[in-house]
Amino acid sequence: QVQLVESGGGLVQAGGSLRLSCAASGRPFSSYHMAWFRQAPGKEREFVAAISWSGGTTYYADSVKGRFTISRDNAKKTVYLQMNTLKPEDTAVYYCAAKSGSSLLTTQRRDYDYWGQGTQATVSS
Repeated sequence: QVQLVESGGGLVQAGGSLRLSCAASGRPFSSYHMAWFRQAPGKEREFVAAISWSGGTTYYADSVKGRFTISRDNAKKTVYLQMNTLKPEDTAVYYCAAKSGSSLLTTQRRDYDYWGQGTQATVSS
């Protein structure tokens, strides 16, 4: 089992940047694929980005491709989401999630077994 704690959210103007972090504890971090999802008020939780256990494979939602970058540091047991050129529509609670690294890396919410509590990111226009 792994425990996840997100940080780094906040209020930023459109065009600005935020860097989210997700610190893991418990079982070896390198045995998990990691992902970020987000949920805006009144909307379903949606996929943002995912990274394989080794960091060698990444996936992005079309809406964030070219603006967001997911990365991980297995020694620090942390996954990051660098968010640049932020837009008001990026406003949401951002959640970190983990799934077994022995399975395929996916973008589906239902495939992820462990979740953090979320961190709020608000982009003002």
